[in-house]
Amino acid sequence: MKIYVVSGLGADFKVLERLEFPGNCELIFIDWLIPEKNEPFHSYVERMAEKVDDSEPFCLLGYSFGGIMVQEINRLKPAQKVVIMGSIKSDKEKSKFIKTGEITKIPRILPVGMFNDKAANAYSVVRKLFDPKNPKILQYFKVRDPYYLKWSVEKVSEWKFEETPEVIQILGDKDIVFPIKYSKPDYVIKGGTHLFPATKYKEVSKILKEVFV
Repeated sequence: MKIYVVSGLGADFKVLERLEFPGNCELIFIDWLIPEKNEPFHSYVERMAEKVDDSEPFCLLGYSFGGIMVQEINRLKPAQKVVIMGSIKSDKEKSKFIKTGEITKIPRILPVGMFNDKAANAYSVVRKLFDPKNPKILQYFKVRDPYYLKWSVEKVSEWKFEETPEVIQILGDKDIVFPIKYSKPDYVIKGGTHLFPATKYKEVSKILKEVFV
């Protein structure tokens, strides 16, 4: 069984590298693309979905913003199973912080320069949100194109989606990016921050081996 995997916003697959899957699974990673200028979200999703071969059965797995992306891809190319980690099933599960961005449109008006490598304040916020106790957090964030980062923050805040009941959701109970109190996940990782696929990989691997059988 092929599993197409999309990692988190700005993250490469290092954050997922310690996860274990059943032996019969073939992982295919879909890299983040750089959005074209003023590219509509649906057009971007279509480009991301091009790598998915739907001529045979497959599954989708997404982490964080990648969880949103695989649910959008599933609309175009339905999968046998969709699993999201550290992500949300619908816009109703957004935190108050993200909803504030949606209402005020602040992400849209932020200058691209705020998202460059020299924007130390932005990265201090990333540390605080994702896992304040993890000093190596920035090693997971490899896609640092400023336009991509700004565009992604906008799309997360603006995202509208009706929940698909079949989607399997795994959340950490200490995640402050997507707080568990707004969701009803299928699986809960005790003590898991937003980086739980990297820090709680044994627990997550056990779940993935149950799901992808």
